[in-house]
Amino acid sequence: MARVWSIVVAGGSGRRFGRPKQYAELGGRPVLAWAIEACRPSSSGVVLVVPADGDQRDAYGADAVVLGGPTRADSVRRGLAAVPPDAEVIVVHDAARPLASAALFQAVVDAVGEEGGADGAVPGLPVGDTIKMVDEARTVTRTLERASLVAVQTPQAFRAEILRRAHQAATGAESPSDAPTDDAMMVEALGGTVRVVEGEPGNLKITTPGDLETAAGLVAARGA
Repeated sequence: MARVWSIVVAGGSGRRFGRPKQYAELGGRPVLAWAIEACRPSSSGVVLVVPADGDQRDAYGADAVVLGGPTRADSVRRGLAAVPPDAEVIVVHDAARPLASAALFQAVVDAVGEEGGADGAVPGLPVGDTIKMVDEARTVTRTLERASLVAVQTPQAFRAEILRRAHQAATGAESPSDAPTDDAMMVEALGGTVRVVEGEPGNLKITTPGDLETAAGLVAARGA
């Protein structure tokens, strides 16, 4: 069985939320604690990345806590530095998605294991809306085929070696306009194979206070 480590990225400032959303209370505990707990069944260890001005003393159940960087990619790199070199699979998960199930973690890990064979795996959901590309003048340039589109979530799992190489290759090459929005983009840029597994509708991303209310309703419905 592959040795798996997870990185929970909780380094954001929560600008749109109004405060650091990773510390907001959900069902009686911080949002990030839910994300860490979901990692546990499939992971040998968990690294938590907190804001650059945060407190490293409270691990919230993680095995290691590190300070994040100015961008998400920088934060992931700092998390990678804390992952033991013998890890074979690394899972990256956004703390802002506290309701991802343990089964979803296992699904992406299995997709990059010995039987799955992919370099990376991400959860994805079908896109229900029509998606159009526009130019700077907001003029439609193309309508995309929905059947070939998925909305991607975390957790995302990768072979450790290719994820480390992907981040090394991207170091110093980012600008705010072309910064990768997830780690799969970096692996794809190296020519790696990224597989999509079925995502979870309840695996919502908390961006606004309204999203937290929705998550609280889902938690209550679960009886958690």
